[in-house]
Amino acid sequence: GDVIHRMLTATQYIAPLMANFNPSYSRNSTVQYLDNGTVFVVQWDKVYLQGKEDMGSFTFQAALHSSGRIVFGYKEIPVPVLQISASQHPVKAGLSDAFMVLNPSPDVPESRRRTIYEYHRVELDTSRISSLSAVEFTPLPTCLQHQSCEMCVGSELTFNCSWCHVLQR
Repeated sequence: GDVIHRMLTATQYIAPLMANFNPSYSRNSTVQYLDNGTVFVVQWDKVYLQGKEDMGSFTFQAALHSSGRIVFGYKEIPVPVLQISASQHPVKAGLSDAFMVLNPSPDVPESRRRTIYEYHRVELDTSRISSLSAVEFTPLPTCLQHQSCEMCVGSELTFNCSWCHVLQR
């Protein structure tokens, strides 16, 4: 995509394994998804690395549960991930989030400067990704889970929560 798209995908992702995959290399390669209302699953099945098809095919998936739990499952990882070249495309595994702000440019008042702020990233140790393995991310409790003032002020969370009567949160 365009520059903005590339900048955002570098900072906003849920990636069981990000690399220079080429799903069009083989008729057997697929990227499929399933959403049953409780879990959303994306599976990369028998995908090959661009220009490195002799390494073998990769099969892995990401499952996003409505509870907030995220599971990365690795069925076939034919080579150590550390051996995958990052020269054509970044090689990453993990979670990252960011947001973009449009600021007026001081040099040209009618234009806007786009700034992307990455505020949270969890990187997996790619040396630990192997065939028949999985990684599970379990969300920690937050203040937002409280549904009443009593639940909030009685909470034992260490986030220094306080109740907003206007928002009822």
